[in-house]
Amino acid sequence: MATIIVSSCLLGCSCRYKGDSCENEAIRALAKDHVLIGVCPEQMGGLPTPRNPSEIVGEKVVSNAGVDVTAEYTRGAEAALMLAQLNHADFAILKAKSPSCGKGLIYDGTFTGGKVEGNGVTVSLFQKHGIPVYTEDELDRLPL
Repeated sequence: MATIIVSSCLLGCSCRYKGDSCENEAIRALAKDHVLIGVCPEQMGGLPTPRNPSEIVGEKVVSNAGVDVTAEYTRGAEAALMLAQLNHADFAILKAKSPSCGKGLIYDGTFTGGKVEGNGVTVSLFQKHGIPVYTEDELDRLPL
């Protein structure tokens, strides 16, 4: 039985920036045999739902209204890491392309839908601390 950190939006929580979810039944089905711990780093960092969309611009996370939300993203990533460490998480499944949870490919900071290589704030912190991260697009690679 694995302990898995999962983006709450993938579990059906309406916590995305526009107040919806992106529930993934295949991920929810993992709860039958594994422990799933939902996290929304953006909410955990103090941002409201709904909220303005944000993207990584250089070293900062900035909303489409031009507000620097780097501190909130960092605080949320640190809170998610603490939960992962306290629960001895084996790995995480986080939301693809998100400025918090995206892995390998994230939105490019222009708010035009373009994407660039990179990781979200939470993914970077998890990887720095040795926690493997997958997205909902990599379920066939899970170490189960």
